[in-house]
Amino acid sequence: MVIHRISSGGVVFRPAGAGYEVALIRVARADGGAWALPKGWVEKGEDLEQTAVREVREETGLDAKVLRKLGEVTYEFYSKTDRSRISKTVHLFLMEYVGGTTSEHDDEVEEVRWFPLEDALRTLTYKNEREMVEKARSLIQAGGQPA
Repeated sequence: MVIHRISSGGVVFRPAGAGYEVALIRVARADGGAWALPKGWVEKGEDLEQTAVREVREETGLDAKVLRKLGEVTYEFYSKTDRSRISKTVHLFLMEYVGGTTSEHDDEVEEVRWFPLEDALRTLTYKNEREMVEKARSLIQAGGQPA
């Protein structure tokens, strides 16, 4: 049996010098830590954008506004808790930093750090999230407008 789950999150960016930075989170894994984008489960009564804003705030301590949807990534994993395969779809948004501080992240996250865009692409653990940051980079450099 496969359980389907939906999450939402985002690529949070801000201007930095001549370029831009992206906020990444480091989460614990059995083989060490993984650098990822902030995201989490959609709660009852929330739409995907509301979830993205809430999860970014909880996992990074940052306030951000949604500019547009970037896309979706889907992957499967085994959950010991559910004793089942989970098919997870994550809806990711391009989000502009508006305030807050990375020191206020929740306990699920080991570390939050701003990375220059190029460094973020090299640092992210998951290929499908790197692809979303690549898409975000193109949009940011074009002024955040649809391509």
